[in-house]
Formats: sequence, C-alpha cells, structure tokens
Amino acid sequence: MDYERLNAQLSSLCEGVKFRVTLLSNAAALLYNEMEGINWAGFYLAKDGDLYLGPFQGKPACTFIAAGRGVCGAAAAQGKTQIVPDVHTFPGHIACDPSSRSEIVLPLKVGGRLWGVLDVDAPTKGRFDESDRRGLEEFTAILEKTLEETAGF
Repeated sequence: MDYERLNAQLSSLCEGVKFRVTLLSNAAALLYNEMEGINWAGFYLAKDGDLYLGPFQGKPACTFIAAGRGVCGAAAAQGKTQIVPDVHTFPGHIACDPSSRSEIVLPLKVGGRLWGVLDVDAPTKGRFDESDRRGLEEFTAILEKTLEETAGF
C-alpha cells in the first residue's frame, strides 16, 4: 500500500471541508476504494463512552458498541491502535460480518479526547501489519487535525 499517496489524497479531500460527516464519508470511501484486500472501512463515533456507527463503506454494520467491547472498544478504551490477525480468536469480538477475519482499529482524538475510531476489516487472516499501522496512524492524524478545525455536524 502506498500510504504516502493515500495520505496526500486524504489531505486534498480535507481542503475546505466544513462538515465532519462529509470528511468522514470521503475518508471511508477513499480507504475502501484504495486499500486492497479489505471488505469494510469506516468510523464509530464516541458518545458517553460508547461507540455509534458513523460513515462507512461495506456491508451493513453493528450500530452500537458498548464501552470496551470488541476490537473497536479496546482501541477506544486503551487509546491505541489494535491489530488483530484473526478476529475469531479475539476475546469479546463482535461479529458484524462473519466474512471478516482480520481487523485494524485506530482511535481518533479531538481536543485530547476520544472522538471515535477508524475501523478497517479484511476477509483474510493477517491482512494488517506494522506498515498499515504507521500509514493509517498518519491517516488518522490528518483526520484529527481537520476534525479539530471543523465545527459542523
């Protein structure tokens, strides 16, 4: 994956964006169309410790994730990226799509507080590695900066 190119594309998509839902929708579409071997890319937004489905690309997904549950809940609670090579071995995994086998989830922070998570799933075991973590952490840093600068829904 050429994360330098992907992140440059995201930076371009962020220019002039006034609404957060617009930003997240385009970011999810960019990931879904540019990353090979994935079957879901999107966001869960934090409210009162829980996570709620936000913009995404892929099959319909779980609409609510209780605090600390599943890979998304772990990323939110720990405030760090989670790479899970086989989701079926992850304690408390939430199976929104049974064809998903591996997952990477990254926390999004705005103003120093958890704002949500970026969740990317793949239908193969071991799809994500350290290069994905580094590239997607840069991706989320670009998003966080833009989210801090926007106030609209």
